[in-house]
Amino acid sequence: MANMNLTGRVALVTGASRGIGRGIAIGLAQAGADVAVNFARGEEAAAETVAAIEALGRKAKAYQASVTDEAACAAMVAAVEADFGSMSILINNAGIASRGQSVADTSPEEVAKLFAVHAGGPHRLSRLALPQLRTHARSDIIIISSIATYVNSPNGAPYTMAKAAGEALALTLAKEELANGVRVNIVAPALTVSDMGEKLSRAITGQDDIQHLAAKMPFGRVAVPADVAAAVLWFVSDANSYCSGQKLNIDGAGQATFR
Repeated sequence: MANMNLTGRVALVTGASRGIGRGIAIGLAQAGADVAVNFARGEEAAAETVAAIEALGRKAKAYQASVTDEAACAAMVAAVEADFGSMSILINNAGIASRGQSVADTSPEEVAKLFAVHAGGPHRLSRLALPQLRTHARSDIIIISSIATYVNSPNGAPYTMAKAAGEALALTLAKEELANGVRVNIVAPALTVSDMGEKLSRAITGQDDIQHLAAKMPFGRVAVPADVAAAVLWFVSDANSYCSGQKLNIDGAGQATFR
């Protein structure tokens, strides 16, 4: 039986106050990891994530920092090491949605903003965390991407482009850090029950309840954060001994239309 026990490992999860990030943070804690919970806004929500992790008997602490802020991220990475010891898992999950406009109607400022979060953020956090990650015989970096990079839907270019850049970072890092024992992989969810998923659903369908899409989705339901967390857990555990530089799409064998 492959070992998926993360006891003794420290994880930093960006954007972990709610949604997919919270699901990943709790999933890692359920497997035994101590978790640093990053958030940009929503201190109360971050505290709820910390409380859920502590209820599992694991150590957790919230850290406020935008992934676009170099000084704040550097301070956070240093604080995590001081509070927990050196991390061996970094989950680059923090993200924002685009405005859903055509290329012709999208401003350069929006493109730059999406790249700063989805590509610049993971690059920054990975660079800052590598000195800690390299001190372990085995460490892991996960980039949370999206099936948007293969669906390439209209009116989503800034988001799709930025996520694709994040994937390029992961594939490059996987090769660069191989000799240092750092595995780097990509998890790409489809539409998932989360704040961002619900906003997307509402924008496209005009309905508030994302669950009205269940019948149109693979397996008759909308994906939930635990589906994404399960993939992350496998990638960062000893169950994955030989996989790096890979991408796993969490889309039920093909995202159904929900227009």
